[in-house]
Amino acid sequence: MHLCKKCSAFRVVLIALLLVALLQLLYLSFLSKFQNNQTIKQQRYRYSEVFGVSGPRNIEHHEKNSRKERLRYSLSTGGIFDNNGQYRVYKNLIKSDQNPASKVLTLATHTTINNLHHLEALVERWQNPLSVAIFAHGQDVKFATALVYALSLLCPHIQSLVDFHLVCLSGEMASFPEQDHQTFAGLDDCAAVFSRLDSYRDKYKNYAISGNISYPNNLLRNVARGGAESSYVLVIDMDMMPSADLHRDFLAMVLRHEPAPDQVFVLPAFEIRHARKMPATKAELVQLYQVGEVRPFYEELCPRCQGPTNYSRWINGHVRGNDALEVAYTLTWTVPWEPFYIGSRGVPLYDEGFKQYGFNRISQACELHVAGYRFSVLSSAFLVHRGFKIQGEFHARKEEENKRNRLLFRSFKEALKSKYPSSSRRC
Repeated sequence: MHLCKKCSAFRVVLIALLLVALLQLLYLSFLSKFQNNQTIKQQRYRYSEVFGVSGPRNIEHHEKNSRKERLRYSLSTGGIFDNNGQYRVYKNLIKSDQNPASKVLTLATHTTINNLHHLEALVERWQNPLSVAIFAHGQDVKFATALVYALSLLCPHIQSLVDFHLVCLSGEMASFPEQDHQTFAGLDDCAAVFSRLDSYRDKYKNYAISGNISYPNNLLRNVARGGAESSYVLVIDMDMMPSADLHRDFLAMVLRHEPAPDQVFVLPAFEIRHARKMPATKAELVQLYQVGEVRPFYEELCPRCQGPTNYSRWINGHVRGNDALEVAYTLTWTVPWEPFYIGSRGVPLYDEGFKQYGFNRISQACELHVAGYRFSVLSSAFLVHRGFKIQGEFHARKEEENKRNRLLFRSFKEALKSKYPSSSRRC
């Protein structure tokens, strides 16, 4: 009898343990389903925000003033045509969240979609307002619109600083990427967007765009410049990098003494080997320069195009780590110098007749000279291009384009005589 009571008690304990185990399994199963449902809901929310799929009322209400709606409005305007009616321009396709009142200096740049991957490093270094003009053609128009939207949606640091503008041929139109699952598939965060952009790099070799489409570099520079709301603008190519703290140091400099209206501030430009880390300061750059890992921009392709910068004078100029940014020396422009510079909003625009390779920046520097501008070289600020530019890396039509633009440059110089009749300066 006593043994039977022990058996009964053991059965009760065993049954209780089995019930507890069963309840735990049910709980874990429920929890797993709940988490899966939450993931599905999050994914549905993501797609509803990206594609406009119908969803809960609060999401629809939230999106009335969302980036999607602002993009829809930008696209609904149909853009505007350039002066020659060859290109369609969507200004402020995506507008940043930055405060216009705080802007003194904007970095303006241009690119095709295959070089947009450089934006990540550029924003990380600059960390201040940027204006980016993108040229797209054919299917790239849709792809560019989708990827720019993804950048604004999934990259808060991009949305807070970057204004995007889109340029395409006049016969093409951009549209909202409705239900574009192929483009957006797998884009769950900012890293995924840049990974997609990185896989799209080097689609074209320099200006060799499919269909022999001309890359309107000067139009793009003007669009990016026009999108800046700051007092000063620095126009560079997308694959260049400014020195660290340039924005802060330039702001401090103009607060110490107001620049003259006929003054632009030149940043010496360099090239660096691909394997090297981008220098942040002049001291770091000089070290790399002395061992041949950095050299003047275009040193092999066109040494005269940057030679007037006087690199030896700039390199040997004494700058300590705590020295304030100042004007090191001032130069008079000589042909064919094409310096990169910081200029005020009143600086003459680039001539949009120049496209593809040759004379596009020289022509603008030439006009600044004729208009009476002085070129003041900054003591410690600089630009660096990733990779050495070498002979033979350009597309097949480079020389043909250079000859065409040389002829255009001759007529451009003649026109400047009429535009600035009181100027004694010539190119």
